Amino acid sequence: MTLPYRTGLIAIVGRPNVGKSTLLNRLVGQKISITSRKAQTTRHRVTGIHTTAEAQFVFIDTPGFQTRHAGVLNKSMNKRVRETLADVDVVMMLVEAGRLTPEDKQVMQLLPDNRPVLLVVNKIDHAKDRADLMAFVQQISTERSFTEIVPVSAKQGKNLDELLITLQSHLPEGAPMYGEDDVTDQTERQLAAELIREKVFRLCGDEIPYAVAVSIEKFEEVGALRRIFATIMVDRDSHKAIVIGNRGEKLKEISTQARLDMERAFEGKVYLEVWVKVKSGWADDIRMLRSLGYE
Repeated sequence: MTLPYRTGLIAIVGRPNVGKSTLLNRLVGQKISITSRKAQTTRHRVTGIHTTAEAQFVFIDTPGFQTRHAGVLNKSMNKRVRETLADVDVVMMLVEAGRLTPEDKQVMQLLPDNRPVLLVVNKIDHAKDRADLMAFVQQISTERSFTEIVPVSAKQGKNLDELLITLQSHLPEGAPMYGEDDVTDQTERQLAAELIREKVFRLCGDEIPYAVAVSIEKFEEVGALRRIFATIMVDRDSHKAIVIGNRGEKLKEISTQARLDMERAFEGKVYLEVWVKVKSGWADDIRMLRSLGYE
């Protein structure tokens, strides 16, 4: 007897830096969502697609929900989280093994009661031993009832097969939404911008606040070559100096690393030029946010 095919939308939610984008990239098998230690590096909903013979999993990565920053950009991202939770079939809430924070509890208050909610305990490689992990699972279970609890390590790829099996059992029956070879609904243009922004955060560290955006001014294909011209927008002149670095070395490193990631993702050669521009107050400018796809 052939089992019916299952397809569904799965939201990945959690506080900033809990490993949502790393998990999505692991489940899909390649980098489609940017990751860094900085809070809210994921700004757009990113659809990642994993297809098997029995099911198609359509993952929605969301920004890390938080209330620490009250700007227009932050409100827009938190709104996206709420909207995502309203139109998916299954919710995965990520927490960090051994660490339950007030921000985690804020996210729990947003979780729906009318659909399956899985608690995914990430970073189990950080747990001292199994007894500590089980004690933490018991502690968090007193905060809310979850449909299933699955411990994983997104970074090391541990227990992800078990997570997929558990998710599949909660997906509705239905035909696949995407082709079997599709891994994301992001355009190459969107991915290029996200990869550049990731390198800014990774290479500039805490010197740069999260109010950094990337605009792709031109994206053209010339034969097998992609020619990409991008602008990094920052809020202050001091931030521009940090991104450019001494004699332009930092910007060169950002561009090189982003280009290499693009070539891997696009499976072809990339010519990349990147500039840095100061645009004060862009993160609170509704028209600017809309032009960048945040509103």
